[in-house]
Amino acid sequence: MAPRPCRRKTFGCGARFFLYNGLIVRRLLPFRFFAIALMAVTASAEEDKGWAVVSRSGDLIVYNRPHKDSSIQEYKAVGLIDAPPAAVKAVIEDTDEFPHFMPYVIEARVISRKPDLRITYQRISAPLVGDRDYTIQIRGETLLGADGGTSYCNRWKAANELGPAAKSGVVRIKMNEGSWLLEPVGDGRQTHATYNIFSDPGGSLPSMVVNAANKTAIPKVFNAIRKQAKLEKYSRKGQ
Repeated sequence: MAPRPCRRKTFGCGARFFLYNGLIVRRLLPFRFFAIALMAVTASAEEDKGWAVVSRSGDLIVYNRPHKDSSIQEYKAVGLIDAPPAAVKAVIEDTDEFPHFMPYVIEARVISRKPDLRITYQRISAPLVGDRDYTIQIRGETLLGADGGTSYCNRWKAANELGPAAKSGVVRIKMNEGSWLLEPVGDGRQTHATYNIFSDPGGSLPSMVVNAANKTAIPKVFNAIRKQAKLEKYSRKGQ
C-alpha cells in the first residue's frame, strides 16, 4: 500500500489568528504559548479521526490506531519545531548524516537521487531487538498555500529490491511506509510537523514489544531533529 498523500492544513503566516481544521486559533507569543494552543486544537482534531493519544510531552503528541490486518499499530506524531520548514526539510533529507544524530541509525546512504525522488538505505540497531535494515523510496512534494506559505511533504514506502541484498545476521524490514508533512506556522519561522509511520520490523518480536518501541522512539526522533535544525548548515536553509 502506498503512503497516504499529504494534505496541507491552513496556517496563516504572520497573522494573529489562523484557521486550523475549521477552528480559529489565536497566535500567542512567545513561541511556547503558541505551541501549547496549537497542540490542544491538534489533539481534538486527530481524536475525531480515530487516533488515540498515547503520550504527550510539551508540544509533541503521539497517537496510534489499529492498522487493517495487522496487530502492529499505525503511529502519528504531531509537534512544533522551532525552525522554518526549509531547515527541517534539510535535516530529514540529509541521509548520510543520520548515523550522527538519528536514534538507532548506524548506517545510512543515498542510493540514487532524482528531482523529488530518492532511494535510500538504512541500518538500525535498537536495544534488545538486534540489527535491522531496509531500503525505501521517498517522494518529495512542495505544497503552496493560498496564504503564500510553503509546506513540504516526504512520503516513503519499502523498496528493498532497489537496495543492497539482505545481510546475514540482519533482519530485513519488508513493511515500512510513512510520511513527513512540514508546514509553516505563525510568521514562518516555526514548523508544524506531522510524522506518520507504519512499520513491521519482522523477526519474531511480539507486536506488544513493537508498539511499545515505536511509542518510545518517536519522541527521540523529534528531539534529534529539533536539535539538528539549530545547526548553521541547516538553519541558513530557512533564511
